[in-house]
Amino acid sequence: MSDKNHEAREEMQDAIRKRQERREAWDKDGERPLWKNLSMVGALGWLVVAPTLIGVFVGRWLDGVFETGVTFSGALTFLGAGLGFYLAWRRMNEE
Repeated sequence: MSDKNHEAREEMQDAIRKRQERREAWDKDGERPLWKNLSMVGALGWLVVAPTLIGVFVGRWLDGVFETGVTFSGALTFLGAGLGFYLAWRRMNEE
């Protein structure tokens, strides 16, 4: 058997094993309660909103200090949003 076929077979076996584990967990625990889902959505929202707002406020302050229009505001808003989405992505992959 070639290495490529062997790797594909192992990937398929891993996928099947993960699917079985998820199914067993679902049978044991059932669906998460609504309040838990809502709290997770709220937490993820704040993970995105907080860094974005910090970027806006720091950017506006720097634009005022250096009289640069919206240069810092735009850049730091974008960076804050990017950081927030990254943090939310990491948080979702932990659960």
